Amino acid sequence: MGGRIRYHDPMRIVETTADLKTLAGELKDAPYIALDTEFMRDSTYWPKLCLLQIAAPGVAAIIDPLADGLDLAPFFALLKNPHIIKVLHAGRQDIEIFWHGGRVIPDPLFDTQIVAMVCGFGEAASYETLARKIAHATVDKSARFTDWARRPLTKRQLEYALADVTHLCTIYETLSAQLVKNKRASWVAEEIAALKSEELYALDPAHAWKRLKPRTNNKRFLATLAAVAAWREREAQTRDTPRNRVLKDDVLLEIASNPPDGPESLERIRSMPKGFAASRMGKSLLSAIEESKDAPPPDVPESDHHHHPRRHKREPSPATIDLLKTLLRLRAEEAGVAPRLIANTDDIERLAAGDDDGVAALQGWRAEVFGKDAIALRQGSLAIALENGEAVIVELED
Repeated sequence: MGGRIRYHDPMRIVETTADLKTLAGELKDAPYIALDTEFMRDSTYWPKLCLLQIAAPGVAAIIDPLADGLDLAPFFALLKNPHIIKVLHAGRQDIEIFWHGGRVIPDPLFDTQIVAMVCGFGEAASYETLARKIAHATVDKSARFTDWARRPLTKRQLEYALADVTHLCTIYETLSAQLVKNKRASWVAEEIAALKSEELYALDPAHAWKRLKPRTNNKRFLATLAAVAAWREREAQTRDTPRNRVLKDDVLLEIASNPPDGPESLERIRSMPKGFAASRMGKSLLSAIEESKDAPPPDVPESDHHHHPRRHKREPSPATIDLLKTLLRLRAEEAGVAPRLIANTDDIERLAAGDDDGVAALQGWRAEVFGKDAIALRQGSLAIALENGEAVIVELED
């Protein structure tokens, strides 16, 4: 472990702050930079950044964040440059690393997985799929499970890492041109904006309960769950250990359902580690549970359908749900857009129940592609029929 990467190749490896400043200087006028990271987080709460890959037209380099004395400030300054488009694929975890390491979220941002969903590549197109279909490249998967914290890395491992961003340049140039041609930039703007929300990366312990997706609005349950989830998050962050190594999710849900009143009842909870109740953590957990008795339940946003019971005016008909899903699939195929970018399961169920308030599928471009037809189907002015064995949409005359 430790030491320099060591390589015998003209591949550009940046291991000093001076070299990183030089690289940043070369990239300051680039129209875009393609980015990727290699990290480890099996035994930590915070991801441990092990490698940074960066490419732009005519430039490609690997930055070694584990090199002694390397200051990543010039790299973070690049991420803030408003004139350079930052290109990532399924970039949420990469952005979490940038946020935690430098308190910066890349902007402007282009996520190739999101854009691929409106350019005919289906649901959550993988990097391998885009590399094959757009860059005509085969991705070497053999290095995927590399221990990226180990040094030295082999030439093959480094080539695998660098290929991720060199192919990403080609993918970006093709998708961005397609986005301009089909005039769908606004179709992905909402998804990109959500990816830039600081709340996604700040990991505020007060919001940790949301990860558990409770299916109840019982105030006492939610107040206790919020308290114990926040307690676990603080412990995990302070100790830099995965949250499930502090306590597992099912233990927190059990505590919220049946709050223990002391060490003995805490110890009796299934899956509770033996001796936990008498430990420092056990005592602080019991304090958090006690304090939650007088705490108000957390606020549940009106739009947060996962965390409270549905507000449907009536129970949706399963047959109506199936028809709407078929309509969505047909319209999505016709438009070359991934269905889940148009409407999610909650949208479909609310439409089926006639609960249209705030349904995203009834707004903007989604309404044009699907929402208006969904209302027409529900009102009986549109139908789905079979024609030569294929499902087709039929407009009904008055």
